[in-house]
This record gives sequence, structure tokens and C-alpha cells, in this order.
Amino acid sequence: MGKVLVVTSGKGGVGKTTSTAALGAALAVGGKRVVVVDFDVGLRNLDLVMGAERRVVFDLVNVVQGVAKLSQALIRDKRLETLWLLPASQTRDKDALTEEGVGRVIAELREKFDWVICDSPAGIERGATLAMRFADEAVIVTNPEVSSVRDSDRIIGMLDSKTVRAERGETVEKHVLITRYDAGRASRGEMLSIDDILEILATPLVGIIPESQDVLRASNVGSPVTLNDAQSLAARTYMDAAARLEGELVEMTVPVERKGFMQRFLGRRAA
Repeated sequence: MGKVLVVTSGKGGVGKTTSTAALGAALAVGGKRVVVVDFDVGLRNLDLVMGAERRVVFDLVNVVQGVAKLSQALIRDKRLETLWLLPASQTRDKDALTEEGVGRVIAELREKFDWVICDSPAGIERGATLAMRFADEAVIVTNPEVSSVRDSDRIIGMLDSKTVRAERGETVEKHVLITRYDAGRASRGEMLSIDDILEILATPLVGIIPESQDVLRASNVGSPVTLNDAQSLAARTYMDAAARLEGELVEMTVPVERKGFMQRFLGRRAA
């Protein structure tokens, strides 16, 4: 029985979709059977980041409404045999999804995959609540900005109240993923520090992704950064985050500013 992981945050533009793709690919590289599911109905982007936009025939809404079978909508990645995509509809709205239908699809995906990773739309509306509804675990993506962290705190409250596990008196295991971290700006007080974010959210840290052009370049060519440039700093931090989701003890590393041309890590355990 596979795990259902939702990648979520209240604020848009923080890197949920790129993180979904990067984490999904990293887990698949490790030998796990992974499906990434786009819940952003009407504004689908996960297929672009995965390089599968021209291969979409059926989508999540079609499967939920019984128009197509799950096997018809799933798209197998051309680079990894263990990585699949279930795209969102670009022509429908979020009201096309029903809780019963989504629950049925998620249950079927659990039987086929080790990891079911749900890419949540921004906000706290129906699409976001359905994306997290059946989750076992959650990655809350946040930038080191006050507005982003505040919205993430709201999402943590929803995970503790609006999920099936919460209603059964159980807990959704939560992890914070900090994206677009810039050590130089943090040292100048232009963005929140790692410690500030963790103090506000009181949730374990799963990874720190540095501000990087590698992520943008990978998205533009339709490839998760963990596949497009596996040796880049961003890719390695995503790979470490994926390993932590698998339960591995990987020392947390914080990107630091350094004089010179090469960026390096200063290893320290996150608080």
C-alpha cells in the first residue's frame, strides 16, 4: 500500500510544482514506483515541468467522472520507468472534482505505486482541500518571506482539521521545505532566517532549496531538476529531501554565502 504525499502551501509561486516533480523524480531514481498527480484543475503546469504536455489525452477529471480509466490517463515518464504522471484538466474548473471520485482514484493509485504525490493548487479553496484530503504526509513549501510563512501556518492548521486522517483522530506527518533560500540576503536581514521559519511553523524541516537558475532552466526544458542536472546544488538538496522522506538520516545542510566563484555548503544540523 503506497503513501499519499501532498505538496502544498497557501501562497502561489513558491515552487510547489517544481518541488513535486523534483521529489517525485528523486524517489523514482531511488527505485520507488512514483506517480505525481496534478490537482491544479484549469491551470495545469505539472505536465510542462515533466515534459509531457504533448502526451496528455485524458486527465484527472476524466478519471474522477468515469469518462476514462486510470490506465488511460496515466503517462509514463520517458526517462524513468518507475515515474508516472496523472495530469489535470486545462479546460475544466475545480468543481469538476468530487470528494468521492478523488477518494476512489487515490485508493486505486495506492495499490499501484509506492508514492502518490499530489501537487496542490495555491490557496485554501476546494482544489487545495481535495489535494490534501487523503494525504498520509505533507510537504509544506515556503519561501523565506513573512507572507509565505504565514500562509504555510494556515495550511498546517488545515492539515490538522480537514483531512481524513485528522477526522479519524490520526496525524498527517508534516515536513517543511524551504525554497528560494539566499544566504546573502538572509545574512543582511532581507529574508527570514531558517531558525525564524522553524520557530513560527513548529514543523520538522525536510530540506532547504537554494535560489538557483538550475531549477528554472530545468522547468523550461520540461525536466525535473533532479534529472536535468543531478549534480547541481538544487538537485542535490532535493535528493537529500527525498531521502529524508524515505526515513534516511541525512545531515541537514544550509547554503551559505562565500567569497569567490564557487558556492559551497556549511553542514550543520537544523534546529
